[in-house]
Amino acid sequence: MITRYSREEINSIWQDEFKFKTMLEIELLSLEAWEKLKKIPQGSAKRIRSKARFNINRINEIENKTHHDIVAFVTNVGESIGKDAQYLHFGLTSSDIIDTTTAVQLKAASEILIKDLEKLLSILAKKAKLYRDTICIGRTHGVHAEPTTFGLKLALWYDETKRNIKRLKEAAAEVAVGKISGAVGTYANVDPRIEKYICNKLKIQAAPISTQVIPRDGYAHYLAVLAVIGSSLEKFALEIRHLQRTEVLEAEEPFAKGQKGSSAMPHKRNPVICERICGLSRILRANAQAGLENVALWHERDISHSSVERVILPDSTILLDYMLYKFTQVIEGLLVYPEHMLENLIRTKGLIFSQRVLLSLMDKGVQRMKAYEWVQRLAMESWQGRKDFKALLGLDKEVSCYLSAEELDKIFDLNYYLRYTRTIFKNVGLL
Repeated sequence: MITRYSREEINSIWQDEFKFKTMLEIELLSLEAWEKLKKIPQGSAKRIRSKARFNINRINEIENKTHHDIVAFVTNVGESIGKDAQYLHFGLTSSDIIDTTTAVQLKAASEILIKDLEKLLSILAKKAKLYRDTICIGRTHGVHAEPTTFGLKLALWYDETKRNIKRLKEAAAEVAVGKISGAVGTYANVDPRIEKYICNKLKIQAAPISTQVIPRDGYAHYLAVLAVIGSSLEKFALEIRHLQRTEVLEAEEPFAKGQKGSSAMPHKRNPVICERICGLSRILRANAQAGLENVALWHERDISHSSVERVILPDSTILLDYMLYKFTQVIEGLLVYPEHMLENLIRTKGLIFSQRVLLSLMDKGVQRMKAYEWVQRLAMESWQGRKDFKALLGLDKEVSCYLSAEELDKIFDLNYYLRYTRTIFKNVGLL
């Protein structure tokens, strides 16, 4: 059962407490590494770890004077250490701390998002199997085309969600990358072994090459993947919105006891969650665009990307977490109306079998264009006159020369359209 949404877990990753704890850990790990290389006195790393503290209010106070967040952080931590503070931040530049911290944050956020997707995948699998053989009309251009099943719709979403999990895992690995390489990435004042030690301890990769910052193409790719996932959710939600229309009503998002659809019209049951998901996906795409704009920086680094990332990275991960929660809630409680599906299926009085009629005539030796002309003529008569299509075919002199009443009955058999459903389910791993 889906519990009430709380963004505390993913939100905390982007709060100052988590950020400064990670920054402090990077500073302390660098001291451990320097000590192993005998660059600072033995025992100093342990002493510093036992004393090192930070105070967010004090950091903010210092930053108001220095206008530099890392200087403020290092100054505040140094105040708690005493004499050994001289070793703090040794050989490091601000972006060593910032980018490596961001890697840890993105790794933690991605783990939550992957769990969210896996939960959605599990429920989609369950629902797809439940409705595997629930026949409904397939639509192209919004117009009735040929029969499909509601389970196949859900199986398609299941397969797309599997791809999104794969995409996110790959993108998450690409941004879970730290750097401790100095002011322009040359390791001029910091041994490369420091970087390796810190990243190993943090369970992230070390960037093979960097400037003052990690290249931002990885971040752009990550944000683009979040936008793709959001677009998938929009696609799924949009289908439910269409299916919930009064004229269709084949499926409906859950409507809670006591929920109100309209302040004016008591009868309303609106697809508000799905509409919300469609709207929020636009923000993810806009943030992805901002991420692309951050790729091109001056020389070895400028700061134009920094302010943008402070918004788009937390906002995109928190937002997608929320969207995944809400859509999983929709799928779990989805209301499905097979009887309405059948009503809609026969609404066009058999026109959905037109392709089978066409192919059957061709099998009997009628040239394609001639067969198409006959079938379309009778289809239009059926559509405009609201007449039964099979009856018109049976009465037509040209068609009846080739197709008997028994053959027409076989052509209009719905089971024909279900014969490969199991094969498709097997293809996507649902059998």
